[in-house]
Amino acid sequence: MIVARSDLEAALARVTADVADPVAGIHGPGSAAWRVQRDAIVFLGGGRAALLQLAHPFVAYAIDQHSKTRDDVVGRFQRTFRNVFAMSFGDLDAALKASRRVFAIHSHIVGTFPVAVGPFPAGTPYHANDVDALRWVHATLMHTAVQARELVLGPIAPAVKDAYLRDGLQFARLFGIPDALVPRSWAAFDRYVAEMFESPVLTVAPAAREMARFLFGGRAGGFVRVIATGMLPPRLRREFGLPWGLAERAAFTAALASIRAGWRALPRRARYLPAYVDAIRRVAGKAPSPMTKWVEGRLYGLASLAASSR
Repeated sequence: MIVARSDLEAALARVTADVADPVAGIHGPGSAAWRVQRDAIVFLGGGRAALLQLAHPFVAYAIDQHSKTRDDVVGRFQRTFRNVFAMSFGDLDAALKASRRVFAIHSHIVGTFPVAVGPFPAGTPYHANDVDALRWVHATLMHTAVQARELVLGPIAPAVKDAYLRDGLQFARLFGIPDALVPRSWAAFDRYVAEMFESPVLTVAPAAREMARFLFGGRAGGFVRVIATGMLPPRLRREFGLPWGLAERAAFTAALASIRAGWRALPRRARYLPAYVDAIRRVAGKAPSPMTKWVEGRLYGLASLAASSR
């Protein structure tokens, strides 16, 4: 099924109807979504989320054949996260605008597979607004945010995960994903993700392996690759050709220990995403913090570092 404009607008009408305070946006203070996603630690999972998305051939060939990622890694990183943050932390108007912007971009991303991949024969058509591919991308973002947070900060209570997933229904609607495809409990959601990990639908295409090599080729690529590899399921590690021997496992363990120690040393204010800080200020009737632009630039600078040796 391809999400049509009418499908999206119907979904956005449900989003609007369920928003209690348009200034707070689709979630708002006190929501599980803001609690889980507010920390900059979510960036730790960026490599994992990217690889999981690339493992879906529809996503891999959409990026390979239509994206300028190779020419503008940092720009794509910034555009992606600005849209996601506008949806999650922006006011209702910003969330709806980001939704329609992403839909419009996806509407022009169509093509066919040049080779057979997994269950898909050569010539299989793909569309960036394919609902099953969108559902998987949505799942990778939510699942990875939880995994990254738990790796550094410890387990999240099951009730919080369930609430986070319920909040995720609004986020899914912004992509036009039907309500029926969003599980109502974290346990059910976890089963969907586990089934996808074993499904041949996730098959690493040649284009995906080439893109992964490109993304991890910069000066910071080794660190990003080790973290992403450690967060991947074993089958996808193998299909991407990512080594996971004693050296990589030791590096992963050491990196996590360092991140945990550094995180505890940070003042609470420095741990929060700029988008979250501005959202809290907006709800309180305050102007954006003058520090958020600077902090945002430092975070996006991580992508610049990873790409700088190309």
